[in-house]
Amino acid sequence: GYSDVTVIHNHIHNLGIETLHATMPLDVFKNTNLALKKLKETIFGKAISYEISSSKENKIGYAEGELVGGNLSILYSLLGSASSINTNGKILFIEDLDEYLYHIDRILQNLKRNGYFNNLKGLIVGGMTKMHDNNISFGKTSKEIILDAVLPFNFPVVFDFPAGHIEDNRALILGRKIKLKVEKEKTALSF
Repeated sequence: GYSDVTVIHNHIHNLGIETLHATMPLDVFKNTNLALKKLKETIFGKAISYEISSSKENKIGYAEGELVGGNLSILYSLLGSASSINTNGKILFIEDLDEYLYHIDRILQNLKRNGYFNNLKGLIVGGMTKMHDNNISFGKTSKEIILDAVLPFNFPVVFDFPAGHIEDNRALILGRKIKLKVEKEKTALSF
């Protein structure tokens, strides 16, 4: 699962155990065939990898590290608790649903102030689905907000990764080392 299950993912991660960020049974009939195929391959222990077209907003680069993360709002709510994760030397995956843009900015600035990005190796941004703006516009998209937050740091950033509250929700093994290669035309992720 995702969203609130991020609490469990992160708490278990702190115990050194891998977890699976993937579709929930409720959403199986909404998911793409590829998402379901990758879920099955993951469950049955096949090596998985993904190659997607790169977004023009991506930051180019290469990284290796343990994959951690989950729902951005929940990661924020875990700060200071026993379930907050250490991102040092790791690759962070984030996604979210139904949030206001000003709140995304608040969350990212708080993660930044808490050192989440200081020694991060890479950032994977999944579905930032159904974002909201106020009557007086915040003035930035979710991608622009994220890029502003990580501007001082030199790690690759991938946008539009197919994971999160979307139909093409691909399985990710949190707690496992991955290789991330972000190029101008394509992005590759392998476990």
